[in-house]
Amino acid sequence: MSNHVLVPYDDSPLSERALEHALAEHGDAEITLLHVLDFVEAGYSAPVETTLPGYWEEWYENAQEEAEALFEEARATAEAEDVTLGTETLVGQPARSIVEYVENEPVDHVVMGSHGRSGISRLLVGSVAEKVLRRAPCPVTVVR
Repeated sequence: MSNHVLVPYDDSPLSERALEHALAEHGDAEITLLHVLDFVEAGYSAPVETTLPGYWEEWYENAQEEAEALFEEARATAEAEDVTLGTETLVGQPARSIVEYVENEPVDHVVMGSHGRSGISRLLVGSVAEKVLRRAPCPVTVVR
């Protein structure tokens, strides 16, 4: 039985399925959603304006707002199951940030989607789920 379940959460359908799985299988545990703001990913698609003063501060504020909107949608899903979610937002590389969070917090289990990225960024960066599976010090369930 898991006491604290971490669900890495982005705007992909598979992260939504991971949350649904966590709610169904671990609804009595503490569930925390973790959203990672990835500067590297943002840099791949960044416009020329990135060299202007204040661009990255504005990007960060917008990304924080988008994360909060994602969390609000997830909270609505969890409330239907009578579960309260915790939320965390970190800045960094997703796989590394997820593993570091698990190493530094009392997490018993990770439930995550098999992939959230698509296209060239998935090929260049590799599979976040695979990296978490290999490095996390606790059980990891990958939802497809």
